[in-house]
Amino acid sequence: MSRKATDIFSEWASIGKDEGMQKNHWNAVKNMFHTLIKEQSKPFSFIDAGCGNGWAVREMKKSHLCVEAIGIDGALKMIERAKKIDPNGNYICHDLIAWEPSTPVDIIHSMEVIYYFNDPKKIICHMKDKWLKPNGKLIMGLDFYKENSDCHDWPKQLDTQMTLLSINQWVELLKTCGLKDVISYQANTNDSFEGTLVLYAKKMD
Repeated sequence: MSRKATDIFSEWASIGKDEGMQKNHWNAVKNMFHTLIKEQSKPFSFIDAGCGNGWAVREMKKSHLCVEAIGIDGALKMIERAKKIDPNGNYICHDLIAWEPSTPVDIIHSMEVIYYFNDPKKIICHMKDKWLKPNGKLIMGLDFYKENSDCHDWPKQLDTQMTLLSINQWVELLKTCGLKDVISYQANTNDSFEGTLVLYAKKMD
């Protein structure tokens, strides 16, 4: 039986690998935050789905327009790390598919998380329906996708379930969830990396 991704990430947090995740993903997340902030003129609330040690939450809180930032993750040790680093932050350990915020938010961000779900459509629809305000924004970063052939052996390496989809399949999935204005692009491409697949969409009003 394959391992739960949340158990793997808790283990990584225990041995300090969360810091490497932050370093490896920072350029892509910086690009995603730029995409979000350049359109933002009003105060906003924010959720990082699969927040790890909370580094993206802490970065987003630096924006003068960010009035609330929540990090949620199913890996207990990651949330313990987040709370230790940022005792005043709002970090929640919970199964993403079974949780919803007390008040819907303006922006949902997720980096390297959604493909760990057996049914990505289910979690995306749940976030859209239960977490996001009308006209709210969802942005996701994925390194595990079909066009990036170097990633195809990750499920075997980690002994965990991952859902491998093409760029077009991800775009269509977001559309079938009822999201609008779906945009996809590959960030930080170079000669040895296909880039992080970024998916950006809005909830209908």
